[in-house]
Amino acid sequence: MSPIVTAILVASNLGLIFLLMTAPLGLRTVRMNRLIAMDRERLWQALWPLGSDAGWSGEILSAQPLDGDGVARIMLSWEGRDGKPIERRARFDDVVEGSRFSMRVLDDTALDVSFWKDYRETAELVSEGSGTRVTLGQTDRYRGVAFLVFRYFAMRRELSKLQRWAVTGQYRKGGWFEHPLSQVGFAVLSALILWPFFGLHLGGLALAAILTSVVALHELGHMAAFRLMGHRKARMIFIPLLGGIAIGGRPYNSRFEVAFVALMGAGFSAFLVPIVIAASAFASGEGHKAAAALLAALAGCAALFNIANLVPVWKFDGGQVLRQICPGPVALALASFFLLSAFLAVGWRAGFSSSFLLATGAVFSVLSLLTMGSGVKPRHELEPIRTVDRFAIAGALLAVFVIHGCGVLWASAQLFLA
Repeated sequence: MSPIVTAILVASNLGLIFLLMTAPLGLRTVRMNRLIAMDRERLWQALWPLGSDAGWSGEILSAQPLDGDGVARIMLSWEGRDGKPIERRARFDDVVEGSRFSMRVLDDTALDVSFWKDYRETAELVSEGSGTRVTLGQTDRYRGVAFLVFRYFAMRRELSKLQRWAVTGQYRKGGWFEHPLSQVGFAVLSALILWPFFGLHLGGLALAAILTSVVALHELGHMAAFRLMGHRKARMIFIPLLGGIAIGGRPYNSRFEVAFVALMGAGFSAFLVPIVIAASAFASGEGHKAAAALLAALAGCAALFNIANLVPVWKFDGGQVLRQICPGPVALALASFFLLSAFLAVGWRAGFSSSFLLATGAVFSVLSLLTMGSGVKPRHELEPIRTVDRFAIAGALLAVFVIHGCGVLWASAQLFLA
């Protein structure tokens, strides 16, 4: 890619990351309504957390009032970090039996109290003909549009499923977005979006498809780590242009778990890169030049993508690993400086210009600043990492970095020879 195209791609990603994760949006309310073919009283019993049909979706396992001041304890089906259902204390205001209520979350066993500081949820039911007009609302303070968009689609899905339950009496889990076929479609869309950046020809399409495959393999490593850490559910979501994200089935329980899951994205590919390099060399020796070039491109893309993910940016895998294994801010700063310097040194040995590497370092610094502190604070501190695990993860991080660094240098040498 030319420097201009590279700059456009980087600027687009930085702008999207700022918009999705950091842009201050203030207090926002998402409100949606739908006409449901069911009488108001029956719907009230479903939407009111203390109602007889409150478990219609399987989300609420049980609910009971704690006092006469509108406070209740709600047991949810979502798994907490200990694998047990999450418990939540909520206060209900403006309750009009059969018509409306407002709910604030006081605390729960998964997230810190500060997460719920500005959150408010409302529901209103109005009879309309033979059905009921249901209006749901959620108010919160947002930084970045990602969570705002998520809540919009979550509310839309809830109303759709409520309508289906009202007609059939059954609740169907899941939806089209996380369906495997939909995710394959998003992966194809991601490759098509990347295609023009590599050139609108067959080689450009091959590179776009290779990069998309590399992202999928990286996220597959995270998913495998989630399963090894006891998550009964794990899934991958493709985000066109930005890549993909692996999601576990419950909150993290320990610092070791965070470090292990973060490292396994690049760690999984570290097993594959040497194999692909060997396969490329074998194909070249057998005279299959096209196959050798394709495999070399796959090895180079995988190595470069994964080593870049190990850079100590706040939300990147490398940053997450270092924050768990470094015993203090001084050690974290030194480790971050060492890792970033090693990454730039690999880039210099691979033939990248000094100006490009300086710009890359600046971009990573901006990324770290944009995403710093954007995570969700848990209700309780994570279990500390043991010293032996700290050194084991540090050794694994170094090994994975070296493998991908060698992959980048090998691929750059192949490009030079070509």
